[in-house]
Amino acid sequence: MRAVWYDRHGPPHEVLTLGEMPAPDAGPGEVRVRLEASGVNPADCYRRQGPGPMEYPRVVTHSDGAGVVDRVGPGAPAALLGRRVWLYNGQRNGRWMGTAAEYIALDADLVTPLPDHVGFAEGATLGIPCMTAHRCLFMAGPVQGRTVLVTGGAGAVGLYAVQLAAWAGAKVIATVSSDEKAARARAAGAAHVVNYRTEDVAAAVLAATGGAGADHVVEVDFGGNLAATLAAVKPGGSIAVYATNGDRTPRLPVREFMQKNVAVHFMILPTSPHPARKRAQQDILAWTSSGKRILPVAARFPLARTAEAHAAVEAGTKAGTVVVEPRA
Repeated sequence: MRAVWYDRHGPPHEVLTLGEMPAPDAGPGEVRVRLEASGVNPADCYRRQGPGPMEYPRVVTHSDGAGVVDRVGPGAPAALLGRRVWLYNGQRNGRWMGTAAEYIALDADLVTPLPDHVGFAEGATLGIPCMTAHRCLFMAGPVQGRTVLVTGGAGAVGLYAVQLAAWAGAKVIATVSSDEKAARARAAGAAHVVNYRTEDVAAAVLAATGGAGADHVVEVDFGGNLAATLAAVKPGGSIAVYATNGDRTPRLPVREFMQKNVAVHFMILPTSPHPARKRAQQDILAWTSSGKRILPVAARFPLARTAEAHAAVEAGTKAGTVVVEPRA
């Protein structure tokens, strides 16, 4: 099969190699997926860029994808054979072979049926972004009837958090950085949108909640947004953190958190509890099956242009998930 890999860290055009390697077979408990689309996440770029030692001598890049199960290994559910699926954590958790390839074999637990009305490219956007959104949204409990603040509500994770929160019955407030992103967040179900470049986020959230504040926050930049988020969350509320790029080592005002009795939850998807990840897969299947959803594909590249796909992600201007199509 054709695949794209790297055997050293560095810029995408210098280290990503397109070549041939043996196609994998489905082992015990595994399925093999004939891949039609591969999602490129920022984490894939970080892992390829380095620094640090290589995890494996060779890494086929990317963790997310979508395609059709064409082989089922011993002990894996036979009902998956021939099913359209999306998958996550391909190149993660002890695996060197990711989804930038024509085939991948992985634990059947990591694949989820893809509804017929959802395209493969759209399915490849679900993986890490949607699973992360779900985990952050529900890790402090149900959100029905509550107010949820989603910072970066038009981003890859944020847009899914807005949609899932609205689907679950929450009132959603989203922060964005432009009018275009505001429209995207509203279309996803945000009841209130705040432009953090031109507005006081905490003041806007308090105004939208009658002075109460948000019950729960899905936070894209804990360190960078720390003061505003702490002011915007209500006493006894909660914050779920999945990134902190604005300040990777923030100094926490512990007493202020204590005085407001705010709970802060940190997460990373690969090591999240298995029951939480299974619930996310089940909910995402129900959510995608129950109507038209916004599954944003920022750009599509053929496998031979995977380096360009990485560069597009690293540019930081994408709206949605960049997708590589192994058979294009």
